[in-house]
Amino acid sequence: MGYLPIEDHGVIGDLHTAALVGTDGTIDWLCLPSFDAPSVFCSILDDEKGGHFSLRPTGYERSQQLYLPNTNVLLTRFLSPEGVAEIVDFMPVMRGSGDRHRLVRNVRVVRGGMTLEAECRPAFDYAREEHSLSLKENGALFEGTSERLGLSTEVPLEGGPGGSARARFALREGEGATFVLTELSPGEGLGPALAGGEYEELLQESLDYWRSWISKSTYGGRWREEINRSALALKLMVYEPTGAIVASPTMSLPEKVGGERNWDYRYSWLRDAGFALYALISLGFNEEARRFMTWLRDRCEGHSEGLLQPLYGIDGRQEVEEATLDHLEGYQGSRPVRIGNGAYDQLQLDIYGAVLDAAYLYNKYGAPLDYDLWQNLRRILDWLAENWQQPDEGMWEVRGGRQHFVSSRLLSWVALERGGRIARQRGLPAGEGRWIEERDRIYEEIMAEGWNPERESFTQHYGTDALDASLLLMPLVKFVGPTDPRWLATLDRIKEELAHDSLVDRYEVGKAAPDGFDDLEGSFSMCSFWMVECLTQAGRLEEARLSLEKMFSYANHLGLYAEEIGKTGEALGNFPQAFTHMALISAATKLDRALGAG
Repeated sequence: MGYLPIEDHGVIGDLHTAALVGTDGTIDWLCLPSFDAPSVFCSILDDEKGGHFSLRPTGYERSQQLYLPNTNVLLTRFLSPEGVAEIVDFMPVMRGSGDRHRLVRNVRVVRGGMTLEAECRPAFDYAREEHSLSLKENGALFEGTSERLGLSTEVPLEGGPGGSARARFALREGEGATFVLTELSPGEGLGPALAGGEYEELLQESLDYWRSWISKSTYGGRWREEINRSALALKLMVYEPTGAIVASPTMSLPEKVGGERNWDYRYSWLRDAGFALYALISLGFNEEARRFMTWLRDRCEGHSEGLLQPLYGIDGRQEVEEATLDHLEGYQGSRPVRIGNGAYDQLQLDIYGAVLDAAYLYNKYGAPLDYDLWQNLRRILDWLAENWQQPDEGMWEVRGGRQHFVSSRLLSWVALERGGRIARQRGLPAGEGRWIEERDRIYEEIMAEGWNPERESFTQHYGTDALDASLLLMPLVKFVGPTDPRWLATLDRIKEELAHDSLVDRYEVGKAAPDGFDDLEGSFSMCSFWMVECLTQAGRLEEARLSLEKMFSYANHLGLYAEEIGKTGEALGNFPQAFTHMALISAATKLDRALGAG
């Protein structure tokens, strides 16, 4: 099959899991029944073994892809001299415990006549498990040891290599065909093919759901299209049963093609907490903010001693053991293919600032914190007051040894500052005297040890002259004033050494703290949006606007971003990435407010 560029995909989902749909009509990524479950299709990680669901004309000159306005329903259009065909892909949102995961694909010829081909070839359990195929009058049944799938369609199917179900069929103008892939329970039979009216009803329900949801957004500024698309992408990354937000619905897409930086992002990071709460609340999605805060509350309750871990399973589990899938080639040969994430048991002190900032924002804009949650937060803050001096792996989760990272000290300061602020504003009981004392110690230490007078800049960690884009958080979390001379000197240094026009690298590989890998990487889109926010706060509004609107041009054709942007503008890393879309929302809403009406 070959590998499509990462950016040549759209994403659809049902708030439990998500699928990638290529511009060639191939679904090459889907895990069932949840984001972090074993894959059913993963040809994006191995184009021979991985499994896929392709649907396309046998010949076409080009394709286009778009979301139906204000929805996560995806349309892929194929154009040729013989005719025009359109595929509509969506996953009906799960409504209750008795509902099942369904992937709906409808192809229709809107002009001329076309011959089409379909092939559904699951590869259960990351292509480690074989399955049997049973062809039925109304479709096909795929049965593995751990998974059963039914493909319902009126199109006649035949068996193909690897236990695939295949079809070749012709449609004339106005004719269509529907394929529904359904997760089946043990012993359950294949359901009937969808009739035309049933498909239209199911499609309309999905359209209504997404349009109703995005209509609750309170944002009405300059960049409504970009912000609404980011909000819709974030909603697709919410795991509805718990309210957790995955960092990305994919795993092991490389930060450099052919390299080793291939991580599993199908989990929920505490680091995202403050950014997620701000993005949701700023757009008026208070219910999503409340449910994510409930998930966060449960994580705080799970550690009686106050020590938190950087990431958790979307169901709240604490262990996310990392392993490699050596039988898979990896995207264009990018190995190893990793599942799980070993960073879960790292020491990352910046997460405390993220958690307390989220609690502060929710207390201010959502609902007052209750006493039991506050008691858990007190325990966390007491632990931090005793332990913030330790070196850690930092927010970039380095695997080359712990350091005294300035960003870890910075976010530790945020945690103690926000904890004290909540206590004062609410009159809540606190060890506030100790928290303030340690907060001030951190501040003075950053100014003494994190500032390099020769470089006239804050640095990545103590005792180095290396820069780090995480320093862009300093004014964003209100540690320094946005026009403080030390900060402005640092901002200019970052723009000079880490930025390429509007693109910002997180650090310079080889000069910064060793992260355990020699591979180069792309620019981090999240950091680019942080830069926009820093320029906004510094009053450099036209510069900020130009950078923001240039960053919009680096999104893919659907307005989606992967984690990184490569040297030639290609998307790199897992796709789409929640943190990038959160940073976009924050930067755009704040700049819009600063620019005022017009």
